[in-house]
Amino acid sequence: MYKYDDYDHRIIRDRVNQFQDQTNRYFAGELSEEEFLPLRLQNGLYVQRLAPMLRICIPYGMLSSTQLRRLAKVTRDYDKGYAHFTTRQNLQLNWPTVEDAPKILAELAEVEMHAVQTSGNCIRNTTTDQYAGVTQEELVDPRPYCEIIRQWSTFHPEFAFLPRKFKIAVNSCPDTDRAAIHVHDIGLQIITDESGKLGYKVLVGGGLGRTPMIGSVIREFLPEHDLLTYLEAILRVYNRYGRRDNKYKARIKILVKAMTPEGFAEKVEAEWEHLKDGPTKLTDVEIARIKSHFVDPDYQALDNQPSELATPLAENKYFSNWYHRNVVPHKKPGYAIVNLTLKKLGVPPGNVTDSQIEQLANLADEYSFGELRVTHEQNVVLGDVEQSRLFELWEKIKPLGFATPNLGTLTDIICCPGGDYCSLANAKSIPVAEALQAKFDDLDYVYDLGELDLNISGCMNACGHHHVGNIGVLGVDKKGEEWYQISVGGASGQDASIGQILGPSFAREQMPDVIEKILQVYVDKRNGEELFIDTFRRIGLTPFKERVYA
Repeated sequence: MYKYDDYDHRIIRDRVNQFQDQTNRYFAGELSEEEFLPLRLQNGLYVQRLAPMLRICIPYGMLSSTQLRRLAKVTRDYDKGYAHFTTRQNLQLNWPTVEDAPKILAELAEVEMHAVQTSGNCIRNTTTDQYAGVTQEELVDPRPYCEIIRQWSTFHPEFAFLPRKFKIAVNSCPDTDRAAIHVHDIGLQIITDESGKLGYKVLVGGGLGRTPMIGSVIREFLPEHDLLTYLEAILRVYNRYGRRDNKYKARIKILVKAMTPEGFAEKVEAEWEHLKDGPTKLTDVEIARIKSHFVDPDYQALDNQPSELATPLAENKYFSNWYHRNVVPHKKPGYAIVNLTLKKLGVPPGNVTDSQIEQLANLADEYSFGELRVTHEQNVVLGDVEQSRLFELWEKIKPLGFATPNLGTLTDIICCPGGDYCSLANAKSIPVAEALQAKFDDLDYVYDLGELDLNISGCMNACGHHHVGNIGVLGVDKKGEEWYQISVGGASGQDASIGQILGPSFAREQMPDVIEKILQVYVDKRNGEELFIDTFRRIGLTPFKERVYA
């Protein structure tokens, strides 16, 4: 993973000192609430329903064990002993004070962490596949390109106050997309052209929220070295033409739709003509410098399926269930990618305690070269585990709450904090997730359903990505009461789609039974082992609506 140089350390220390001064001036009455608002937001500090919330940046989801231990410490010292992993691969503290925020940032700076641009109308944390660098599926490791974007976008003066927040994701797998690039402001698919040269397919104008849209391809192939100049052209067009009079129409997706993708692409290409050979054009030297931070660890020469794995797989069905659900093939023989799920029954999805964070650090040191990855689905990954140690690891993580064998299933729910914390939420998300986990606690039934995404958001801002869940749940306000609207048929992969609203919303206590009816339609109508999303696309919305509202 990337290691700070002296320049990186200096700019983050300077930013911490700057924010400490701004906070002091705010409490002294020298800065108004309105003046302090954009300053705290661009340092990741919100004011939520019950307390401030600090969002800590985890670039492309990578954490070292040293950073994990510091996160555990600040969670314990400045919060209530637990934190929340988000769908943007970040970490949120839900109970810090405004006064303590600069102190937290100072402690994070010591371990090469920050909260810069985790909020505000700027370029947010660039995300990618949680298996980047270790999966067999990818064309190249996308993390160096995420790091290049991070370094370019952080403190970029031209893009500090965009019309609205801005999100970029990068994917390098030809057939899968765990980064959800189709629903980002900019999505980059790493590809090669006919001659084998590396580059990117560029998508613009995706996003969820009040007006969900799938991104449009505006360039089929962008050469590798032109990454930053082309991104800069896109951002300049957005900065010039994006709406600033109405925040609900300020996202780039609205601009792309208004101009049409073809019209927007023409503007970008014209702007790019002034930039393409400028100082931000990448060089081989710069790409190599960044890639040098992402070399393979000291892998051993190992065989696949050693006896230390084969024997417990044959003899222990519980281990076998976990292995076949939560363990993914690695690019190196004898190694495995291990998903540690944070979806144990009774625990809000994505939540971890300070002691669990410390245990994650210990596991990373012992089993995965001191590194861990955060996933879009609010789980964590050990990327480099020896197959011979998988049974040992499984026995160790069971009492820690990380071994629920439900990855990619109905109960591996994506869920925002909702009305329990967020001042924007119309309804609570966590109680719905807990009710559904309890209702469908039979793993045999869950496994029979196969891969199925269920996502929950507490409001239209869609932090839970409900629009692209196979089943999506949205909290809505109905005359001061909490109700829930359901959509069906969303997906976030290479075949991304926006779910269709089922019909009128439901009370919270109705939700488990309503979801059960939807699932029963799928079970009745599927062909063989057909996935839920494929059945929906074949039969459409009507059978689900008829069953639920009968």
